Amino acid sequence: MSAVDTPAIQLARTPKSRLSQVDFDNLQFGQILSDHMLVAEYADGQWKEVSIVPYGDISISPSTSALHYGQSIFEGIKAYKFADGTVSIFRPDKNHERFNKSAVRLNMPEVPEEIFMGGLKALINLDRDWVPATPGASLYIRPFMFGTEAALGVHPSLSYKFIIITGPVGAYYNKPLRLKVETQFTRAAEGGVGFSKNAGNYALSLYPTRLAQEEGFDQLMWTDAQEHKYIEEAGTANLMFRVGDTIITPSGDTILHGVTRRSIVEVARHWGYQAEERKVSVKELIDGIKDGTVTEAFAAGTAATLTPITEIGYEGEIYTLPDPASREFSNKILQYLNDMRYGRIADEFGWNFIVD
Repeated sequence: MSAVDTPAIQLARTPKSRLSQVDFDNLQFGQILSDHMLVAEYADGQWKEVSIVPYGDISISPSTSALHYGQSIFEGIKAYKFADGTVSIFRPDKNHERFNKSAVRLNMPEVPEEIFMGGLKALINLDRDWVPATPGASLYIRPFMFGTEAALGVHPSLSYKFIIITGPVGAYYNKPLRLKVETQFTRAAEGGVGFSKNAGNYALSLYPTRLAQEEGFDQLMWTDAQEHKYIEEAGTANLMFRVGDTIITPSGDTILHGVTRRSIVEVARHWGYQAEERKVSVKELIDGIKDGTVTEAFAAGTAATLTPITEIGYEGEIYTLPDPASREFSNKILQYLNDMRYGRIADEFGWNFIVD
């Protein structure tokens, strides 16, 4: 990736690092946060102060608009450490692109490249010792923005806060997934905000997911709002399937256009596979599992990376997919992406953003 400008940033270092308290061999996802965070303020129609400060609580008014009207968006990115100590962030430019699409849809200001990318680079460089060298681990990066106007009334906030926090993580899922096809509740509808990474999409998924987990499933396989006939995504990742030598993933404005999903499609086509982004019906999937033409199914996302799906529940029946160990494509692509992200092979696509 090409270099980006770093903005003028006010820096306040933490007086005492918490790094020595971290057990990098036992990382729980999202439980440990790094020493610093980036904060940028938007008011009066422009971005103002950009600073890196010690990670800590923030003070907000009880009438903060985001608490009442939901203007809150975020992204998920990962940084990796090469064997020689180099720190690399995987495709953050695509997360920046998607973040601003979410901002536009929720009537929020776009974050300029020099703040998002330049600020990200400065923050990770400062906390580069927090990027794990442990195999399979990475530094999870959470940029987010929310409306901060302290006033009630349904209108776009006049002020916003953009923050980036980070923390070392291990695997989000440590076993293959059992998914339930959801045919009652709805995650997103045409013309809505399904394609954006906003807090509300996740809030409304929590109750139906809990019900599925009480039945022994790990996550839901969301379907379209109108007929519940077409597959959309899982609660924490995109969904992908192999049918013959074709890689298929649901597409449309009701699903999040994931960076990992996008990367897999691009690599698959580069390798000579046919890769289709289109509507996928529940019937097509279930029939394919029954007749053996669907040989692989997996969840793909920054947090989930690539996690195999072994069982799918639909209308009271359980449909079992082939053993993950036998899956040619998903195992090959996972190894390839990991080798690229950890610097073990050449980055032929130019996707690694080196922090130097």
